[in-house]
Amino acid sequence: MTGIAKGAEELALMEAAKRVLPGGGFGNFANDIIIRSGQGGHVTDVSGNDYIDYLLGSGPMFIGHNNPAVTEAVMAQIPLGTTFFTNNEPGIHLAEAIVDAMPCVEQVRFLTSGTEADFYAMRLARAFRGKPKIVKFEGGYHGMSDWGLMSLAPKRLANFPDAVPDSPGIPDAVRNEVLVAPFNDIEAAVRLIEAHQDEIGGVIMEPLQRLIPPKPGFLQAVRDVTARLGIPLIFDEVVTGFRFAYGGAQEYYGVTPDICTMGKIVGGGFALSAIGGRADIMAMFDKAAVGEERFMTQIGTLSGNPVAAVAGLATLEVLREPGTYEKVFAMGRELMDGLTTLIAEAGIPAQCLGEPVLFDVVYAAGDMRDYRAMLRQDAAMQKHVNTVMRSRGILKGDSKFYLSTAHTAADIAQTLEAFRAAMQSMPASRKVA
Repeated sequence: MTGIAKGAEELALMEAAKRVLPGGGFGNFANDIIIRSGQGGHVTDVSGNDYIDYLLGSGPMFIGHNNPAVTEAVMAQIPLGTTFFTNNEPGIHLAEAIVDAMPCVEQVRFLTSGTEADFYAMRLARAFRGKPKIVKFEGGYHGMSDWGLMSLAPKRLANFPDAVPDSPGIPDAVRNEVLVAPFNDIEAAVRLIEAHQDEIGGVIMEPLQRLIPPKPGFLQAVRDVTARLGIPLIFDEVVTGFRFAYGGAQEYYGVTPDICTMGKIVGGGFALSAIGGRADIMAMFDKAAVGEERFMTQIGTLSGNPVAAVAGLATLEVLREPGTYEKVFAMGRELMDGLTTLIAEAGIPAQCLGEPVLFDVVYAAGDMRDYRAMLRQDAAMQKHVNTVMRSRGILKGDSKFYLSTAHTAADIAQTLEAFRAAMQSMPASRKVA
């Protein structure tokens, strides 16, 4: 496929979106595409164009769109009721499955979005420890709360540990309660945590920070210092949970936090997220266990929604099938290796960064160890490549390939051909001399 034609219906919907939606969209992705359906590892737009889908709804559709097991489970639940605001059987069974899967989890509390999960996890750590500050790592994404939007993508670089708000509307007081460290710098992280130990409520981090893998020993060093000082360590596994391994990134990297957050895959494509952790910490949600003064209220209209819970249960059942992770990792490695070969052939200063189930091509040379190193990448080059690939039927995010169990060898081959075309279209000035 070369060239994507837009039909009258899709163009009319785009015009309607401009009238009724700020910026013409939902705030998530480019507004020049309107998806009508998805099947397996592909999606189709309103104009009938088919795309190999590496966006995957920003990650939840790890076993593909319209997986029969998930669809069957959802269709069976809907006649029984779609939400109750009470305990329900599917939600309890999903909590049991999460406890069985995730090394750090003894109890679970459900929410609706990753932002909620991260927000409540930070509050939970502060409440348990009785201290006001959160440590995060520059460039780490922890949702859209005021605390999450500190030094995610700062427009100006500050001296550590000063936090920089990423959005207007965030009170200055919040900035004073967030301490920021550089990712992958063991000495700096340990020194900061030790220096502020008497005021830190918790430390939150992505085990894989966006695309940046942890350097050997980094996660363990943060785990060791927080354990020694009695500071709760939170792994934000909204993205990595059930993706890197059935037990998440904590299983994959072999480092166990005190608390983790989950979303995306665990809801099977429906609105569901969760916090899980040690029972003594999770007891903060139980008034009978901790008393009136320490009790931390958390209420959500759709928390533990039964439709989302059955979708999550069905997804986890698929992921437990023998060979599932081995297959998707092998396919991801094949794509990464193919892209790396094409980059070398083209003489482009670029590299694949991430893990086989979640990575992208970063258009820069050298060690991409943290947020500041990632600022060296050529954003214009990436935009050009993504545009060429979209014109050849490859849909991906601005800076991510999400692999799914539904992608096929033919999908990988078509993706590599599209990337080859993008490399060939690159001007000579972009190539290494």
